[in-house]
Amino acid sequence: MFEVAPFIPFFVAALLALVLRGWPRALVMIAVPLLGLANLWMLGAGSFGAYSVLEFDLLLFRADKLSLLFGYLFHVAALIAIIYALHVRDTLQQVVSLLYAGSALGAVFAGDLLTLFIFWELLAVTSVFLVWARRNGRAYMAGLRYFTLHILSGLLLLGGIIFYGQAHSSLAFGQIGLGDNAYSWMIFLAFGIKCAFPFFHNWLTDAYPESTPTGTVFLSAFTTKAAVYALARAYPGTELLVYIGATMACFPIFYAVIENDLRRVLAYSLINQLGFMVVGIGIGTSLAINGAVAHAFNDVIFKGLLFMSMGAVLHVTGRINGSELGGLYKTMPKTTILCIVGAASISAFPLFSGFVSKSMVMSAAIKNGYDWVWLILLFASAGVFHHAGIKIPYFAFFAHDSGIRAKEPPANMLVAMTIAASLCLAIGIYPQALYSLLPHEMAYTPYDVTHVLTQLQLLFFSALAFVWLNLRRLYPPELPSVNLDVEWLYRRLFPQAIRGFVTAAFRLDNRVRRAAIGGVGALMDSVASHHRPAGVLARSWLTGSMVAGVVLLLGVYLLLGFAL
Repeated sequence: MFEVAPFIPFFVAALLALVLRGWPRALVMIAVPLLGLANLWMLGAGSFGAYSVLEFDLLLFRADKLSLLFGYLFHVAALIAIIYALHVRDTLQQVVSLLYAGSALGAVFAGDLLTLFIFWELLAVTSVFLVWARRNGRAYMAGLRYFTLHILSGLLLLGGIIFYGQAHSSLAFGQIGLGDNAYSWMIFLAFGIKCAFPFFHNWLTDAYPESTPTGTVFLSAFTTKAAVYALARAYPGTELLVYIGATMACFPIFYAVIENDLRRVLAYSLINQLGFMVVGIGIGTSLAINGAVAHAFNDVIFKGLLFMSMGAVLHVTGRINGSELGGLYKTMPKTTILCIVGAASISAFPLFSGFVSKSMVMSAAIKNGYDWVWLILLFASAGVFHHAGIKIPYFAFFAHDSGIRAKEPPANMLVAMTIAASLCLAIGIYPQALYSLLPHEMAYTPYDVTHVLTQLQLLFFSALAFVWLNLRRLYPPELPSVNLDVEWLYRRLFPQAIRGFVTAAFRLDNRVRRAAIGGVGALMDSVASHHRPAGVLARSWLTGSMVAGVVLLLGVYLLLGFAL
C-alpha cells in the first residue's frame, strides 16, 4: 500500500490554492480534509518514513491511539473551519490555513523530536499570517508579539533537543518527564508556552481576538491542542502539571468576567479549558489521560462553535464588544440558537459534549486524592458557565437592545456552525463513540446520578448568582476598555523602561559631547596665546595638535562610556 503522511495532502492543497480560483479552489479545500481523514483511517496505527540525520534515526510518521485521536480531531476541525471560511476571497488566508492544519498534523504524528521541531516552527510561521491577515495596526503588533513568544518556544525546544540527543544518543519522541537536567525543563517550558501556561499565556488573549473572523476559528483548533498532545506524550503523570492546570482553570475567569471584547472572553475561556486538560495529564492515570484528550477533542468543537458564532456577529455587524451589541436574536435567530448550543456544551450541561469529558478529569482528581484541586475545578466550572455559558450569548444576542438589525451570516457559516453543534449533541448523547477512540481502555459512565445531580446543582446556583448580581447591578458592566494582565509587563512597563533608559543615555551623551568640545576649545586658546607661531608649519602643528586632542578626548569618552 502506498503510504502518505497526513500532512502531505494539506501541503499539496496549499500549493494548488495558490493557482486555483473560485469554485475549483473551494472544492480542493473541502476535499482535502475528507480525503485526508480517509487516508488516516486506512493507515491506522503503525509507522513509516524512517530517515537519518547526523547518525540519529528519525521517523516521519508514528501513530498510536493517542496520536490517531488528535489526527481525527484535526481533520474534523479543518473541515469545519474550511466550510466556515468558504466565502472568504483571500489567497493568503486560504493558503496559510491549509499549511497551518498540515503542520499540526505533522507535529502529532512526528516520531522523533527533530521532526516535531520542524513542524513546531511551521505552526508558528503559518499561524501568525492568520493574525496579520486582518491587515490593521493592532493585528500587526499583536502578531509580532505572538510570533516572538512562539519563536522563543521553538528555541527552547531546539536547545532541549540538542541536550537530549547528547544525553541519550537518540531523538525518539516519547516520555521525557521532569528530572535533574536542563533538557527536560527546556522542552517542558517550550510545550508550556504553546499550551498557554500562566505568565506565558498572553500571546493567546492578545492575538486571537485581533485575527480575522475566520482565522480565529483555525487558531483555536490547532496550536494549543498540539501542545496538549505533546505534554500527554512526554510528561504524563508530572505532578507539577496538576497545579499549573488548576491555576490555568481558575485565573482566566476573573479576566473573562470583566472583558468587553467577546472574542477575548473566549480566548480567556480557552485557557480555562486547557487547565482541565493539563490537570488530567498531570494526574497521569488512564482515566485522567482519557479525560484530558477527550476534553481536548470536545473543546475544539464547542470552542470552535462559539468562536464561529462571534465571528458571524463580527462579520455582519462589524462589532464585537459586548457594550455595543444586544438584541441580535431578533434578526439572527439561527446564530443565536447555535451559539446557545456551544454555550451549553462548554458549560458541561448533561446531554452536551462538555459534560462527558470534563467529568472524567474531575472524577480522576477526586479518586487520586487531589481534593483541593477538585474544589478549584468545581469553582472553575461555575466560572466558565458565567463567562462563556451566560455572558457570551446574553450580551451578544439579548441584554439591552443595541438597535442593530443585522441579517444572518452567509450560508456556509451557518452550515459549519450546524455541523459543530450537531457534534456537540451527538457526543453528549452517545459518548461511547468518542470513548472508543481514547488511548486507554476504561469503563466509565458519565450519566450516573451523582455526576448529573452535582452538575445540575452547580449550573443552577451559578445561574442564580448571575441573575442576582445582574439585578443588583453588581455584575461587572461591559465597558469600552482594554484590560491587561501579565502582558502589561511587555506592553507598558518594558517600553517605558526602555524609553527612560534611551532618554538618560542621550542626556549623558550630550553632556560628554559638551565637555569634549569645551576641552578642545580651551586647549586651542592656550596654544594660540602662548606660542602664536606663523607660517604653514605653525598652522600644520596647531591643526595636528587639535586632531590629537580630539582623538584623546574621544578615547577618554569611549572608556567612560564602557565603564558606565
